[in-house]
Amino acid sequence: MATQIPEQKRIGMVSLGCPKALVDSERILTKLRADGYAMSPDYAGADVVLVNTCGFLDSAKEESLAAIGEAIAENGRVIVTGCMGNEAALIRAKFPAVLAVTGAHQYEAVVEAVHEAAPPGQGPYIDLVPQAFADDGGIKLTPRHYSYLKISEGCNHACAFCIIPTLRGKLASRRIDAVLREAEKLVAAGTRELLVISQDTSAYGVDVRHEERQWKDRPVRTHMTDLARELGGLRTPEGDTPWVRLHYVYPYPHVDAVIPLMAEGLITPYLDIPFQHAAPSVLKAMKRPANEAKVLERLKAWRAICPDITIRSSFVVGFPGETEADFQYLLDWLDEAQLGRVGAFRFEPVEGAAANMLPDPVPEALKEERYARIMAKTEAISAAKLQARVGKTVRAIIDEIGEPEADAFGDVAIGATARSQADAPEIDGAVYLRDVPAGTRPGDFVTVEVEDADEHDLFGVIV
Repeated sequence: MATQIPEQKRIGMVSLGCPKALVDSERILTKLRADGYAMSPDYAGADVVLVNTCGFLDSAKEESLAAIGEAIAENGRVIVTGCMGNEAALIRAKFPAVLAVTGAHQYEAVVEAVHEAAPPGQGPYIDLVPQAFADDGGIKLTPRHYSYLKISEGCNHACAFCIIPTLRGKLASRRIDAVLREAEKLVAAGTRELLVISQDTSAYGVDVRHEERQWKDRPVRTHMTDLARELGGLRTPEGDTPWVRLHYVYPYPHVDAVIPLMAEGLITPYLDIPFQHAAPSVLKAMKRPANEAKVLERLKAWRAICPDITIRSSFVVGFPGETEADFQYLLDWLDEAQLGRVGAFRFEPVEGAAANMLPDPVPEALKEERYARIMAKTEAISAAKLQARVGKTVRAIIDEIGEPEADAFGDVAIGATARSQADAPEIDGAVYLRDVPAGTRPGDFVTVEVEDADEHDLFGVIV
């Protein structure tokens, strides 16, 4: 009589929030797959559904609660994890049927809760599934050609508007040899673009006093510049230099050492720096460094070394106490800084944030008016920068290939969506291509002749 292999239990996943939470989701699913679970693409086929929540803003909490409610309604067997895990009482009060609630990056607790809710099938065949380690490529929730590389957890800052240290704790850097091993495996498996993420990439290694580890028979410090240099030495199986994009970089002095690596083509000429504001009084109220003049000088110095560098940032408008003079100061600063990519947010109180106690809240109507003005300003700057690229060529990476379409004359054309080095996935613009050669695939690097531009995107054809 043949032995029947136990049917695999299936896990569904709803992942919300930032790229750091997405990496958490990938690690959880990788561990569960190694434990013998299969993945379910829908509610109906899942034995249990994981909801990885975001709790940074009240609006994000509402989205997380809505996702939990949907999972309860569609499946009924739900485990909650992520940043809202520290509000277990609220979640259980609203959804008493939730099976378990765990906090951010508590991988073992999540896996244990899954084991309890849907025990994995045991047997001599299931037990032979190889175990996965934390630095393996594992399951990816992003396209094959780009991957997020998380180098640390938590943050040591005490910004008045932020509760990240409460949600994710103090800075905890990963071993640099583990990070580099993961990056190497990702690139070997097909990753063409590494997106380095953390809460504070510039502070990488501060908590371990920038300890040295052996990598490739040489010592390497747990430090952002050492990390960038080593990542710049990676090569794809085809011999290409993968793009390495640095996110959440605070402009500490040692960031200057990374700019020459960009000029040499080892690191993507792109820095994501969360300036948040420019007016000294607002920065002081936010408990952020107020050296906006020095930042402008450094931007000029960086551009002198690497003219192609793109600076992306985000700004908060309507912070308590922000005057019209403060806001105009920010607009004037943006004229000087000429940042390539900018996002803006209306200030939103977050439960537990120190900013909630500050006097002189800005009325909602005024927040909206200032938000519209800053977006108009940054779109005008972006449009001018992109228009200057028309008639030139840019390096791009293919994200998606469209379906062949025939025109009125019967000629078949294929379009594609790509990104330049100035564009991070999901948050920046795109490069839209016409007449893409057959055989072009997502992840291919191409040279594009730019034919047109708008406020956010480029349009062109592969050379």
